[in-house]
Amino acid sequence: MSEREVLAALRENARYSTADVARMTGLSESEVEAAIEDLEAEGVIRGYRPVVDWDRLADERVRAEVELNVVLDRETGYADIAERLASFPQVTALRLVSGDYDFDMEVEGDSLGEVSRFISEKVAPVPEITQTVTHYVMTSYKEHGLELGDGDDDDRLSYSP
Repeated sequence: MSEREVLAALRENARYSTADVARMTGLSESEVEAAIEDLEAEGVIRGYRPVVDWDRLADERVRAEVELNVVLDRETGYADIAERLASFPQVTALRLVSGDYDFDMEVEGDSLGEVSRFISEKVAPVPEITQTVTHYVMTSYKEHGLELGDGDDDDRLSYSP
């Protein structure tokens, strides 16, 4: 049985039925159900969430990508800082990354002011954080492997000399 095939199907569409996944993988429905139960019990599958195209809603939702630089000491490691930051409900994703900064953090709020206040009042004061660089998301074209938008390929006007 291939748990990876089951995971691939569920990542494509978590609403597939076990019968759908069984057809796609060549497994029986009971094998698919057992694989999903095992993956959930092992903590491999952590949940099922919709991919939301926030630009299609009338309500404003502000999202930001925040680069964080940190300095570690003997008592504090990356996991300690991550645990503290991840506990905030505004933080939707947090990753330790390689490159010019240490953490990549995704933040959501109802307004630009709310996101800005969260970063300046809750994140920046963390003693180990030495720098924050905030990038506000203007438009998303692809989320979690799915293209977003209205389906029009190009909204630019044609031009010929």
